[in-house]
Amino acid sequence: MNTSKPTIKICGLRTIPMVVSLGTLAVDDIGFVFAAGKRTVTAELAGTMIKALRLTGSFARAVGVFVNPSMDMLAETLKAAPLDVIQLHGQESPEFCMEVKQRFIEIAICKVHAVKNGDDPSTISSQLDPYKGCCDSVLIDTYDPHIGGGTGETFAWHCIPAYQKWAKEAGIPLIVAGGLKPDNVGELIGAYHPDGVDVSSGVETDGVKDILLIKAFIERVRQHD
Repeated sequence: MNTSKPTIKICGLRTIPMVVSLGTLAVDDIGFVFAAGKRTVTAELAGTMIKALRLTGSFARAVGVFVNPSMDMLAETLKAAPLDVIQLHGQESPEFCMEVKQRFIEIAICKVHAVKNGDDPSTISSQLDPYKGCCDSVLIDTYDPHIGGGTGETFAWHCIPAYQKWAKEAGIPLIVAGGLKPDNVGELIGAYHPDGVDVSSGVETDGVKDILLIKAFIERVRQHD
């Protein structure tokens, strides 16, 4: 169980004004999506947003979300967008993750693992052990057969302790995503005390980031500090 305050990541940012607004809040990570989808941004726009974020004085990390990228795509993206974290949200192999880690040595690697409701907790180690040493954190998200995660749906939280046990043994943080929003994130933290939480659609209104929902989400998380 994590006894320190969980980190907060707001993902799927697409506009400079919203990024600037987040720069004044207690957010640890800000995510930019480079995988195909409704929240996709170009490397150039992400670079501009990161520059605007730094001008606010924020130390929030810039996280790039990728699904099965090529090494060339990562390199080209990083030329325009100075990321602090590469989040790999697809079926990237341990070997690929290690190659990314070794090539971009100053950038942290977060590997996403999609959780299926009904997964057998006893298989977690066999699935994740190969990633020990080649990622700096693991994020668990709800499985979707088409996109792997990022569905805005929750998974069966009772399996979280099994993932936490693995992460503790691996010596890396475990971040929880999947259907989080202001109404349920307090329950999650109170019950499981994750190392971090990640939200995207849960702080949107009609598909657009809502600063009031973001502030409410942060407030719910910090109530448990």
